[in-house]
Amino acid sequence: MKKASSLSQLGFDAGDASSGFFRPVSDSSGGGVVTPSAHRRRLTKVSVIGAGNVGMAIAQTILTRDLADEIALVDALPDKLRGEMLDLQHAAAFLPRTRLVSDTDMSVTRGSDLAIVTAGARQIPGETRLNLLQRNVALFRKIVPPLAEHSPDALLLVVSNPVDVLTYVAWKLSGFPPSRVIGSGTNLDSSRFRFLLAEHLDVNAQDVQAYMVGEHGDSSVAVWSSVSVAGMPVLKSLQESHRCFDEEALEGIRRAVVDSAYEVISLKGYTSWAIGYSVASLAASLLRDQRRIHPVSVLARGFHGIPDENDVFLSLPARLGRAGVQGVAEMELTEEEAKRLRRSAKTLWENCQLLGL
Repeated sequence: MKKASSLSQLGFDAGDASSGFFRPVSDSSGGGVVTPSAHRRRLTKVSVIGAGNVGMAIAQTILTRDLADEIALVDALPDKLRGEMLDLQHAAAFLPRTRLVSDTDMSVTRGSDLAIVTAGARQIPGETRLNLLQRNVALFRKIVPPLAEHSPDALLLVVSNPVDVLTYVAWKLSGFPPSRVIGSGTNLDSSRFRFLLAEHLDVNAQDVQAYMVGEHGDSSVAVWSSVSVAGMPVLKSLQESHRCFDEEALEGIRRAVVDSAYEVISLKGYTSWAIGYSVASLAASLLRDQRRIHPVSVLARGFHGIPDENDVFLSLPARLGRAGVQGVAEMELTEEEAKRLRRSAKTLWENCQLLGL
């Protein structure tokens, strides 16, 4: 039997198939049949480039949260791609009405409102960080320009790692303004940070205000000075009630946040669900113009002493809406936190300069 994902592909003429089931509504004034209005709501399209574990977790979460009218999936492996699309399509009776399409060609992303890039080269044992970066740049050269060509007004959200450097790469290759190029950054790191604190304080993680900023990686900065619950500073209270909350303990907690992804990978082989929910929360803020604050990778030159000539992307709390990044919060950092942030920026900028973009 011919493989197909619709009855029309099996030879059934679609035509106006619904006419046999539904009768048009009559005009109450006697003027005849009411035709559907030409003024239809503009549909929202999201494209996910990379149908691996992370990409599919993101697509599935966006689908269940009803954030898009159409989701386009792109991957280099056609059989896996089609299998993933069909698996989601077969759940149509349990999900919001969303059109799902897929292709190995980037043209399927045409007209996207939000394009999410999760594709990336995996590190080969013994491979240097620089060589991995250069392979990812080569991959992004194939992805980003056609993506920008097919959706010139889209928001571009980079999830691939190392996310801060690749967000810089995507910005350079797309030609988009920096407000429309965003990296997932430390949005998930901050969630992990809030989870650890919420577990200790026995409160809901949503009631903990806490940020990880800087690099999504080893040099990330835990902003302890602004951590609060119900408007109350947490660090002072913890240090007064627990003598063990010294600098060494704080660094241990930061390290636990940074290493938590590695623990998940060591146990199940990859991370997927947390990043899926994290990116879906970013998609909701962007597509629904929610103006929520998220720590995401943005162009950070000029903030907290980062040189104006360094086009470095790293995570800072940013207000996100339909136009992309609508402002970056001027956080009050301690001198030590600011120094660590500048050190993180220096490391990232050195990596960016090696790419020759």
